[in-house]
Amino acid sequence: MKTDIHPEYATARVVCACGNTFETRSTIAEIHTDVCAECHPFYTGKQRLVDTAGRVERFRQRYQKTES
Repeated sequence: MKTDIHPEYATARVVCACGNTFETRSTIAEIHTDVCAECHPFYTGKQRLVDTAGRVERFRQRYQKTES
């Protein structure tokens, strides 16, 4: 195996949009995410519409145009 070609694998801090934080191991020091186990609809049982960069709104506008 070649030496000095692999990135450093260290403790990483994960920050969710809901405010939850936890630690894991990764090659990236800090990871930002939109959904975690604390706020994901599958784990919480609550339906939540996740709109990433306006994709849901663009879909609704496109659907309304073809419907009329």
